[in-house]
Amino acid sequence: MKKMLTIGLIAATAAAGVAFAQTQVRVGMAYDAGGKFDKSFNESAYNGALRAVKTLGVQAKDFEPSDPSQVVQGIRAFATDGFDLTIGVGFNNNASITQVAKENPDLDFGLIDDVSPASNVASLTFKEEEGSYLVGYLAAMNTATGVVGFIGGMDIPLIHKFEAGYTAGAKAAKPGIKVVAQYVGTTPDAWNNPGKAKEIASGMRAKGADIVFAAAGASGKGLQDYIKQVQCIKGNQLPAGVKFSSDNFAKVPKAAGYTAACAGNTRPMFFIGVDSDQNYLGDFDSNPATMNQGLTSMMKRVDNAVYTLISDVKGGKFKGGQRVFGLKEGGVGYAVDQYNKSLISSTQIAKVEAVKQQIISGKITVPSK
Repeated sequence: MKKMLTIGLIAATAAAGVAFAQTQVRVGMAYDAGGKFDKSFNESAYNGALRAVKTLGVQAKDFEPSDPSQVVQGIRAFATDGFDLTIGVGFNNNASITQVAKENPDLDFGLIDDVSPASNVASLTFKEEEGSYLVGYLAAMNTATGVVGFIGGMDIPLIHKFEAGYTAGAKAAKPGIKVVAQYVGTTPDAWNNPGKAKEIASGMRAKGADIVFAAAGASGKGLQDYIKQVQCIKGNQLPAGVKFSSDNFAKVPKAAGYTAACAGNTRPMFFIGVDSDQNYLGDFDSNPATMNQGLTSMMKRVDNAVYTLISDVKGGKFKGGQRVFGLKEGGVGYAVDQYNKSLISSTQIAKVEAVKQQIISGKITVPSK
C-alpha cells in the first residue's frame, strides 16, 4: 500500500503557530486520479483543506494512490487511526468511502462529486451546469468564428453536466453558434491523458473553434499546450462555411512572439479553464500586461465545500447525506482577474452577472444533460 503522506498542511499549521493537541480534529484526504497538484479538481480540494488547517487549527494528512485499487486501503488506514473526518475526492472513491464508512459508523466521512448511501457520509455535489452556462455565455460573446469547443475527460454523466450547461449558455448568448464536443475517453485514464486532449484540440481548430472549454482534469493541459503552440486561428485555414465575424481583441497588447506568429488575417485562440482559477496558465509570455489566452475559468469551488465540511465537523455539526453547491451557494462561478481583465469587458460582465441572477432566481433553468 502506498504510504500516507503528511502534506504541507501540517507544516502550514506549525508556521501559523497552531499547537497540536489530543483533541485536535484530524482530517484525512484521499485524492483522485491526476494527483493532488493537478491544477484542477484535486488541487481545489487540497486548498480547502489547507485553509482549514490555517484558520481552524485542524490537522490534515494526504493519501495519493498510485493505483485505484489502493484507495480503500488508504481510507481504511485513516479510519483505523481514528481520524475524525476522511474525505474521498472524486466519484471514483465512492465505493471505498462507502465501504469504510459502513465499517466505522462512529466516524465521519465526506465524498466529493457523488452520493454515498452510507448515513455517516456527507456527499458534496455541485451544479456544474450553472457555472458552465456562464462561461459558455462568455465564449459565445467572444468567439470570432461562431464555433466553440468542449473537451470532456471521462465520458460520464457528471461531465455531461458541464457540456450541457456550456452549450446552453453559448446558444443563449448567440443562437446560431456551433458547439463541437468530444471526450478524451471512457476510463479513469481520461483524466490524465493530455496527449489525447491535444489531438482533440487540433481537430476542433480544424472545424473552426477558436475558444475551447476543457473539463478534463489533468488532461486539460493538452489543450493549453496546443493553444500555446498555435496561438491563433488563421483565416485561410477556416473550414467551408466558417468566417471571422468579429475581432474583439484587436486592441489588446500582444507579445512579440504572438504578433510574429499570427500576422495577417488571424484571430487568437483561447481555452477556458475548469475547477480552479486557471487563467494564469494562459499567460504564455509571463507578462500579464499582454494578451492572456485563458479567456476565463469555470470555478468549481471544491475548496469551499471541503472547508465547510471540515468546519462542520470541528463545530460538532456534521450531517450525513447530500449537499448541493450551485451559484446560490457559492459553489460554482467564473474567474476574472489580472490575467483576463483586458479580455472581458465591463459590459460583458454586467450581462453575465444579470444572467447569473436569473439562474439564482429560477428565471433561467439550466439543463444538466
